Amino acid sequence: MRCDVSEAEESDQRRLARNVNELLQELRVAQAGVQILFGFLLSIAFTDKYASTGTFVRTTHMVTVFCAALAVAFLTAPAAWHRVLFRQGRREDVVESGNTFALIGLGFLALAMTGTVLLLAEVILPTWVAVVVGASALIVFAGLWFAWPFSTKGAEHRERP
Repeated sequence: MRCDVSEAEESDQRRLARNVNELLQELRVAQAGVQILFGFLLSIAFTDKYASTGTFVRTTHMVTVFCAALAVAFLTAPAAWHRVLFRQGRREDVVESGNTFALIGLGFLALAMTGTVLLLAEVILPTWVAVVVGASALIVFAGLWFAWPFSTKGAEHRERP
């Protein structure tokens, strides 16, 4: 829902405080999912079936674990920055950097989710089908999380008088 409050009605400090709160709230959603995914990915290496997997699955698994770890790092960085810079009057830095970190973290989360789908598909489908399923997952994540929002970014400004 869009709020039509003019910028004059909201002070810079209130806007920054709201932006920090919104950013941290949004990250809570992503953090929980990526942390659960990370734990799941770590546990796979300790299964009996993993010992008999080939190089493709092991490499995909390691890349996926690395992407999930990077997603955790980037998605939790804004909370760490907020805590470190809390009393230094640097909310604007937290918001700007936090937004960048969140987007990068979501990118790594999309890659980790894609790798997880690919790993699962590799276990139950022929390799070429698994790759198609993994590529399809990547297209969905990239399209829904990045391409679609960026393509509509200017639409709102064009419709306004």
